[in-house]
Amino acid sequence: MVLSKKPEGLACACLALATTRLDVNHRVRALLGARKVSFASADATVALTGMEIGGVTPFGLPGDLPVYVDSAVMTRDVIVLGGGNRRSKLRVEPTALLTLPNSQVIENLAVPLS
Repeated sequence: MVLSKKPEGLACACLALATTRLDVNHRVRALLGARKVSFASADATVALTGMEIGGVTPFGLPGDLPVYVDSAVMTRDVIVLGGGNRRSKLRVEPTALLTLPNSQVIENLAVPLS
């Protein structure tokens, strides 16, 4: 979960491979149209999603919340996502993400880890 600080009130969910780093300060900031963004705190994440950090799933998020998916995610046969809490995980085909309201596949949303 990423939130805007300037202006306040914008939010999005982002999905990237564990072998990459989300480009929060450039790509995500531009997508939100904000001047300053940061990862949501644990409290803000629960308030926005009803889920705890370490288990947030894109399934069941508010329908007006943008879900940005790094294009590299779509190259996998299956992906493992949070299941709504820290104890559960979901194993799905990446194409399931395309059924979510407001989901969008974004090129270079994340960069490989050095």
